[in-house]
Amino acid sequence: MVYPLLPIFLTSVLSAKTTFIGVIEGIAETTASILQIFAGWLSDRWAVRKPIVVFGYSLSSLARPILSIVKAPWHVLIIRFADRFGKGMRGAPRDAIVADSTPEEFRGRAFGFHRALDNLGAAIGPILATALLFALKENYKELRLIFFLASIPALLSLFALIFVRERKPDRKKGGRSSRQAHSPSL
Repeated sequence: MVYPLLPIFLTSVLSAKTTFIGVIEGIAETTASILQIFAGWLSDRWAVRKPIVVFGYSLSSLARPILSIVKAPWHVLIIRFADRFGKGMRGAPRDAIVADSTPEEFRGRAFGFHRALDNLGAAIGPILATALLFALKENYKELRLIFFLASIPALLSLFALIFVRERKPDRKKGGRSSRQAHSPSL
């Protein structure tokens, strides 16, 4: 819901240069990609995943509403960095929780269901943002309201983590978890 509107917000409201938007997105996506490796290693090393996932979702969920009060483009850079830091930290441990808690014969379905819902959210968010933008009659200063409203689903996903129970990885197969031995390609 937020990310398709960020370039408009940055250029129309905060008067950012288009090259700075590229810098923001480059740093944000690089951060998420690199941290996935570290977070996966860390969750395997600690053999605990939920606290890392909760940390990642918390960081992202808390960063998003702050977009509604930023005053300068560099504030957006910091917020996007924090958000993608959270995304990078939660991804691999979350996938490990799914793999560790799903019987091997149902893992494909579990990951397929997760991806389907993720893609559904990725489609519904921009549609809602566009509808809100039209409702606000393209008053770009009102994007701050949309950014604040976008924090609601993020906080709901964080709340849902209360109900997640973590199963310890099966270390019977040569010291590796069954998730590592039969990991789905992502």
